[in-house]
Amino acid sequence: MPYRIEKILTVILVIILAGCAGKDFVRPDPKALKNGQTTYNQIVQQFGKPFSEGSVLKNDKLVKTVSYAYASVGGKSHRGGTPARGIGFYFLDDTLVGYEFVSSFAEDNTDFDEKKINQINEGETTLSEVTQLLGKPAGFYIYPLIESSTEEAAAYIYSETKGSAFNIKMFRKMLLITYGDNGIVTKVQYTSTGTN
Repeated sequence: MPYRIEKILTVILVIILAGCAGKDFVRPDPKALKNGQTTYNQIVQQFGKPFSEGSVLKNDKLVKTVSYAYASVGGKSHRGGTPARGIGFYFLDDTLVGYEFVSSFAEDNTDFDEKKINQINEGETTLSEVTQLLGKPAGFYIYPLIESSTEEAAAYIYSETKGSAFNIKMFRKMLLITYGDNGIVTKVQYTSTGTN
């Protein structure tokens, strides 16, 4: 389910261990990122040179990936540990098909209450109701990052790293909400790893 987020989290961990901060950035306005329209060049113009680039095969399509990461040992963390933020972008033929933002900084954290997931009903709940319940999504995906070429998916992602170089504890949770043109949820997927 998570596409490049594992890579972003690994990059953030390396930044923390190396004592580097990476290049800071702010959470982009979702209105400025349009799946199916925004180009690779527009992202690079806005964010600069990516921290890392790669590719992933999704639904038999080779998708280009770019990521940016930042961590600050002295920054204010949402729930303890070293705060970090990362963003991943996905491109098919240099056109955006998805993005995800994750942060454990207090001011722009992407934490969400997973205990409310059972209030989301496939075939009934709307994306608008999900947003009222959990806040704004951390990202959005379209085909080929999701199976359906007629639907979209909203992602809720949170990750944090605690401990020292010899005792690192990582926690990550991700909720993927797939919905149709009418905004009604068609699929709910949740995963979590580690302990918080």
